[in-house]
Amino acid sequence: MIKKFTFTFFSLLLLVSCSFGPLTSKQIIQSEKKSGLSAKEQIPLDFYPRNLTVAAVGDSLTQGVGDSTDRGGYLPYLEELLEKEKSVKDASFYNFGVRGNRSDQLLKKLKTDDVKEKVKNADIVVITIGGNDVMKVVRENFSNLKLKAFTQEKINYEKNLIEVLNAIREVNPNSRVVLIGLYNPFLKWFSEIREISDILENWNDTSQDILAQYPGTYFVGIDDIFQNTQENLLFTDYFHPNDKGYELIAGRVHETLIEEVLKELPFKRETAGNGESAVER
Repeated sequence: MIKKFTFTFFSLLLLVSCSFGPLTSKQIIQSEKKSGLSAKEQIPLDFYPRNLTVAAVGDSLTQGVGDSTDRGGYLPYLEELLEKEKSVKDASFYNFGVRGNRSDQLLKKLKTDDVKEKVKNADIVVITIGGNDVMKVVRENFSNLKLKAFTQEKINYEKNLIEVLNAIREVNPNSRVVLIGLYNPFLKWFSEIREISDILENWNDTSQDILAQYPGTYFVGIDDIFQNTQENLLFTDYFHPNDKGYELIAGRVHETLIEEVLKELPFKRETAGNGESAVER
């Protein structure tokens, strides 16, 4: 049976060669390229589960203020969600969130050796920043809040965010950068103060405009999570998320990672580091 198949195969090959002439080296190479491309396109994302290294930088939302477990806010929820994915074998997280950090302070943090080392080896860098920039204006102008004060501070925030992105790109031009947007923590108790929601929406729009200038960056909006619910998602300080709030933030970030980021992230099997979460405060 095998001999008959072999004879038939070579007879057909001879017939094709006689009819169309011998295949040139160029045709063979093109055929191989087409076959390789076709096979690559058909391989699913989870065919080879990947290992991920994630560096999280920013303010108290990254540090996890309000998290009753003191594990790091949204990050442990995000880690659990990622490791349930067939396309992810392991996810190593490094937490460099610092309570109270503004955008200018984050920029300084990114220039420290420890953070630079982790960012250099990170597949993904997740940022939470801007909330304290807004609160700085509120505290300094509490008795006389005016839009002008927020406008001036937003100019500083824009400059700092651009420098933050440049600092990350300088250390690791191949990482994917995810910026988590701002939310209005005063919505439940001061819903009549519409101006604050408008200001935060404007800042979020500005962040997205800046990110649009950088390939490989993504914005995750979370404001609607806190707006469209009757459930209390805030900690007892009525400012930071509680456990449920962090869990919902993690779910939103997870959606963006799975639907967008991982599809565009170059495949890598190894993670940087030993897989333990490092907390730098």
